[in-house]
Amino acid sequence: MKEKGVGGGKESSMNPLILDDAHFDEIVQQYPLMLIDCWAAWCGPCRIIAPIVDELAHDYAGRVTVAKLNVDENPKTAMRFGIMSIPTLLIMKNGREVDRIIGAVPKPFIEERLRKHV
Repeated sequence: MKEKGVGGGKESSMNPLILDDAHFDEIVQQYPLMLIDCWAAWCGPCRIIAPIVDELAHDYAGRVTVAKLNVDENPKTAMRFGIMSIPTLLIMKNGREVDRIIGAVPKPFIEERLRKHV
């Protein structure tokens, strides 16, 4: 797992964490509430919501840990969660998926779904 920005361990970063197949479960278990952006470099809609995901990491720092999972580089995790369309945003609470958002949606839509779990 790589992390952009400062911080580590259990503290929430203002930058998204970068998840991978090898460390996915270990990292997700460390954070009580996560928003995980499942994306690919070739995906136009993924590039559209990438700045929104970065904003959410900043806006919700300390309350929600935001992470990114490149599905092309991490097919095991993508397959395990049945990711068929990207972008897919997974909302994980205490290591379990509690919600899922598929497609490039506006920031207020994502925030509304996140607020149900904060």
